[in-house]
Amino acid sequence: LCFRKCVMMALTSCFFWSTFGLSAAMDSKPNILLFLADDLGIGDIGCYGNNSIRTPNIDRLAREGVKLTQHIAAASLCTPSRAAFLTGRYPIRSGMASSNKYRALQWNAGSGGLPANETTFARLLQQQGYTTGLIGKWHQGVNCESFNDHCHHPLNHGFDYFYGMPLTLRNNCQNNKSLDLDPVLQAKLWFYAQIIFLTVLTLIAGKLTGLIPIHWKIITCFILAGSLFFISWYSSYGFVQYWNCILMRNHDVTEQPMKLERTAFLMLKEAISFIKRNRHGPFLLFVSFLHVHTPLFTTAKFLGKSHHGLYGDNVEEMDWMVGKILDLLDKEGLKNHTFTYFASDHGGHLEAQNGSAQLGGWNGIYKGGKGMGGWEGGIRVPGLFMWPGVLPAGTVIDEPTSLMDIYPTVVHLAEGILPRDRVIDGRNLMPLLQGRAQKSEHEFLFHYCGSYLHAVRWHQKDSGAVWKAHYVTPVFHPPGAGACYGKRLCPCFGEGVTHHDPPLLFELSQDPSEAKPLSADTEPLFDTVIRKIGRAIEEHRRTLSAVPEQLSVSNVVWKPWLQPCCGTFPFCWCDKEGDSTQIL
Repeated sequence: LCFRKCVMMALTSCFFWSTFGLSAAMDSKPNILLFLADDLGIGDIGCYGNNSIRTPNIDRLAREGVKLTQHIAAASLCTPSRAAFLTGRYPIRSGMASSNKYRALQWNAGSGGLPANETTFARLLQQQGYTTGLIGKWHQGVNCESFNDHCHHPLNHGFDYFYGMPLTLRNNCQNNKSLDLDPVLQAKLWFYAQIIFLTVLTLIAGKLTGLIPIHWKIITCFILAGSLFFISWYSSYGFVQYWNCILMRNHDVTEQPMKLERTAFLMLKEAISFIKRNRHGPFLLFVSFLHVHTPLFTTAKFLGKSHHGLYGDNVEEMDWMVGKILDLLDKEGLKNHTFTYFASDHGGHLEAQNGSAQLGGWNGIYKGGKGMGGWEGGIRVPGLFMWPGVLPAGTVIDEPTSLMDIYPTVVHLAEGILPRDRVIDGRNLMPLLQGRAQKSEHEFLFHYCGSYLHAVRWHQKDSGAVWKAHYVTPVFHPPGAGACYGKRLCPCFGEGVTHHDPPLLFELSQDPSEAKPLSADTEPLFDTVIRKIGRAIEEHRRTLSAVPEQLSVSNVVWKPWLQPCCGTFPFCWCDKEGDSTQIL
């Protein structure tokens, strides 16, 4: 009897303290730490099956928290995907989806970007008393009409502090790499410049020899026109490293051009400093990695250390950075009071190669990659959550979720209110993450390539089936290769895509690799599923409204009067960081 009473008291005590601990954690607003990798494939980290790249710190999040296996990006390219992540809305709703070939922002001195009337989760958390910070990549625009109006800047979108790169890494940021900013257009412009130059030489020679009867005024006009043509394009493309590869602290440019050999250390230093300054919370820290986008600049400490070449080295350096930040949470006693999340903005870049060396990520068993609007490899990404005492450790959830879900989730945790004057496409994940709900709230997810709808996913909750219909797919080159090799990215429209009527249909729970398209002959529910998805598309399109296209050609071209500059334009160069590499 005494033993029975002791056992009952012990069980009651355990229940009380576990319940009290959960209640205490939920009663106050947690700190929120968001990690977002750049171009990382779902197959690049250990907890999703990779055995050639060591990622113990990222894997720790899965071991001590929750792993999502159907976490879907709203776009397969940086700018639109991140716009959706920040706003909880499909990028087509904010004008961050393109109808032309420029599907991401190209220049710091473009005028496109996340519109001021879009409300980010940072803005809502700021209103709830959070100190908000963004360290790393922005890629949502800077200016609208002048070089310092900063209409698209992070500080104009709810962040109290920003340190990082307003655009994105490119090969142009490293001296010994091939150019990757509009290389086809650059080649054409250089060809036209050579034609003009040869024409002028021919006219001068003909005039001097008397073979061509032409006035010197006409030759002078050719020279002036050719010079203006050359200067107009070379002044932008010839100095990409100075115009695009810069670091900013809040509104000030601190490095122009940036020094890649210390960038990772600077980002880590800033993240650590932000947490220490705001350890009494609550804080929101968005660590938006420059890793693992090309040119994959990796510090000497990690070069040659992985079993997967330069790309693996870069992933392992990022994992080390994640570990340093997680260790700080432990040291400061913040781990149990911090909601931590890790994901990638989209799938790995299959076409990123240097000869036989693969410079892009691995998307596991999933077809396609970065830039492909519908195929799983471009949009299915890692999704990891950790919050000790609140989220059950070692949990795996195989339900469709979206990067857009982070928006309502963190607003809920901050006790904020979602905007009621617009459609929010994301759903609060907390019931699913805590095990209070077994099914995702998403019935349909729409997969865009730019502003073109390529595929739709239907989560048939009663049966557990996940159907996916492809209306448009890219034409792979060479055929069957699984990517558009020879191009930087697969196109969204034109001759580079195939339209399907009826659409290609897959049942992802049975065929996650999308290898065996179904038909009316092989699937009895084929017509029913296609009709159901078709009605969902019609309903979805009724919720869309016309908005200015932020990625139009006129918005993405380089405009010298919008160029962020730490000197007097065009003399833009500075280094305000000094020797900041010895920080840890």
